[in-house]
Amino acid sequence: MKQASPAQPVLMIVDDEPAQRELIGGFLQRQGLEIIEASSAESMLESLQQRAPDMILLDVRLPNMSGIEALPEIRQRLPTVPVVLITAFADVRQAVEAVKRGADDYLSKPIDLEELKVTVFDALGMRSVDDSADKPTLPPLPAEFVCESSAMRGLIETIAVVAPSDAPILIQGQSGSGKEWIAKLIHQWSHRAKQPIVTTNCAGLSATLVESELFGHVKGAFTGASENRLGMFRSAGGGSLFLDEIGEMPLEMQPKLLRALETHQVTPVGADRPVDVDTRLIAATNRNLQDEVTEGRFREDLYYRLNVVELIVPPLTDRREDIIPLAKHFASQFSNRQVRFSPQASRAMLAHTWVGNVRELRNAIQRACLLCQGDVILPEHLPAHVAVDQRADLPDAGRLSQVERATILATLEECDGNRTQAAKVLGISRRALIYKLRDMDEGIERP
Repeated sequence: MKQASPAQPVLMIVDDEPAQRELIGGFLQRQGLEIIEASSAESMLESLQQRAPDMILLDVRLPNMSGIEALPEIRQRLPTVPVVLITAFADVRQAVEAVKRGADDYLSKPIDLEELKVTVFDALGMRSVDDSADKPTLPPLPAEFVCESSAMRGLIETIAVVAPSDAPILIQGQSGSGKEWIAKLIHQWSHRAKQPIVTTNCAGLSATLVESELFGHVKGAFTGASENRLGMFRSAGGGSLFLDEIGEMPLEMQPKLLRALETHQVTPVGADRPVDVDTRLIAATNRNLQDEVTEGRFREDLYYRLNVVELIVPPLTDRREDIIPLAKHFASQFSNRQVRFSPQASRAMLAHTWVGNVRELRNAIQRACLLCQGDVILPEHLPAHVAVDQRADLPDAGRLSQVERATILATLEECDGNRTQAAKVLGISRRALIYKLRDMDEGIERP
């Protein structure tokens, strides 16, 4: 890590997982802190003899001596230095007790980066600088990646923080929301981008062969194993392995996956010794894995190993500004000519509740392109249940809703910026449209 100026506060991160130290440390370093690291409570206590930090981020679960056990020794040596515990959900009660005994605060996993920043700044008495200075510089987005909504922009900014590290990533979101796209973006923005990303769906893996699929096998390991097989971890060597629907992973397989993450080694079926692997794991699920942990269907230790920082893909209903740009992107894929959407079709899409998320929208546009004979997609070209939703929510007063904002923008674009025509299509007066434009947070190019 880069050298800090003398004015920078020094923060020590104590965690036994190097990738997690790298991820959290890199984020906090960009906030103006000098970062020092320790991989165990013992190495932390030894380091404190050489240099006292201004603050300590202390993981509860450490090998040998836990963070809770180390806390009294820290307090004896550094009675005034803020100590913030990082704890799994199951350890929250223990963390609360630790706060009563001397810890200053605790953060629950998965870590919310904004909450982390606020907690550290408060503990150190630092003033928050302009948020725009804190935002990471975003690498170029792929041309086909749509990110118009604030919900998606927030997710993309978090991805820019986590992508460069080697920490495992868990992507959560509803079915069809685009989790695989997010996994590919993480890989593309990582230092592994030139190496392969191997993708598989855990629900499609045979329960009897899942270990062979992931870790490979040697010839003769079982009936039908006529030759050696690398397995997905080694096939993705140097790159990333994306396991979709990780919640479908058989329970008996989960300890082996956890061991592979912890040791960076896999043992092919039928082999006598493990093999080193250099593969970054990205997982995704549409299930609530905390509920799965509570019900005993998913290992708690694997859940927290995967879910260092929470990445939740918002459903399409929470990112309506993305609907029309996505529709145009899909139309360019499925149509062999230039097509556009009528204002009525745009309104129908903006008003519709996309239960199937981006996947449902993609299928709807594919259907529309097949049925459209001209260059304008009309409501009747859309699925019937979408076409009927032509009256978007346009309240007369108050803060503009997502639907209203997106509807106005889409209608203005379809009307080439003509306010009078757009107001007619929207069913409101031109003056009312002008007032709404004035109320919009985002600037609109006006004719």
